[in-house]
Amino acid sequence: MLAALGVAGLHWLTHRYDRTVAKEQLLDPTARTKRTNLDQPLNYLLIGSDHRPGAGPDDQRSDTVLIVHVPAGMRQAYLISVPRDLLVAIPAAPGFPGGQDKVNAAYEHGGGGSGGARLLSATLTRLTGVRFDGAALVDFSGFTQVIDQLGGIRMCVDTPVRSIHTKTQFDPGCQQMDGARTLDYVRQRYDLPNGDYDRQRHQQQMLRAVLDRAGETHLRGDPVKLDRVLRAAGGALTVDTNGVPLDELVFALRALPADALRGVRLPSYPQTIDQVSYVVLDPGGDDLFTAVRDARVPEWAGANPRWVNRL
Repeated sequence: MLAALGVAGLHWLTHRYDRTVAKEQLLDPTARTKRTNLDQPLNYLLIGSDHRPGAGPDDQRSDTVLIVHVPAGMRQAYLISVPRDLLVAIPAAPGFPGGQDKVNAAYEHGGGGSGGARLLSATLTRLTGVRFDGAALVDFSGFTQVIDQLGGIRMCVDTPVRSIHTKTQFDPGCQQMDGARTLDYVRQRYDLPNGDYDRQRHQQQMLRAVLDRAGETHLRGDPVKLDRVLRAAGGALTVDTNGVPLDELVFALRALPADALRGVRLPSYPQTIDQVSYVVLDPGGDDLFTAVRDARVPEWAGANPRWVNRL
C-alpha cells in the first residue's frame, strides 16, 4: 500500500509540474527513433544553451553537448561529452548551405532554440549513426536558479584556475558553490591542463553534484523547497520526449542513482587546420559510437578506462 501511494505521489507531482516544462520538437526526423521503449537501452541528447545577454538568435552556440546513454534496466548512465570544437559535417538548413564546421556551430546555423537543436541532432546522427529517444535543451542561466534553490552544490576543484569571465580565482579543494559560481567554474577551459576536456569533465561533475544534492532526504521532506526546485527546473528546461509522457519518463528514471553516472570523454585530439583550432575524432571514437548503437557501452568503458572520467 505504501509503495502504491509513493508511485501515485510521484505521478501527481510530475503531472503538477508538467506544464512548467516547455515542450518542442528538438530532434530532427532523421535523428529520432521511431518509437521509444523505456525497457530498452536509451539515448538522449542534452544541450546546454550559451545564450549571452544581448545576443540575437543567430549568435547562439551550444556550450554543452552530451549524449546520455542509459543501458536497459536504468541502473547506470553514461554522459558522453561531445567537444564543442569537434570538426563535423553539418547538413544544410534554411539560410545555411551545409558544410564542415565545429559541432557547436550547428546550433547557431539552425538559428538557436528548437531549430538549432534539430540541426545539431541531425549533425550528431550523421556523425554517430545514433538515433535519439529524446532531447532536452537547458538554459544555463535558469539552471543556476535550480542550484540556488538546492542550497548550492559541492564541487571539488582539482586544478587552480582563474575565470576569464569574472576574474574569480578557484583554488583546489572541495567547496560549496552557489549557481553563479558553479556556472562560472564549469565554463572555464583556458589555463587548464587538458583545456576543453577538463571543462567537459567539470560539467559532468556538476550534473552528478546536482543529482546528489537533489537526492538528499531533507529535500523530499520539505514540500516548499521541493516546489521551488521543481519550478526552477521546469523553467530552465525545454524537452522532447519523443511521445513518451513526461511522468512515465520521470517514473522510469527514478531508480537511477547519482553514483551510477559515468563520464565519458569522446576519443579525439586537438588539431590546427588552416590556422583554426579544431578537435578531430580519434579512430576510437567510431568504436564508441558502435558501442552506443549496439548497447555495449559498459563493455567498451571497461576496455577503455583512459576515456572514462571519475565523477
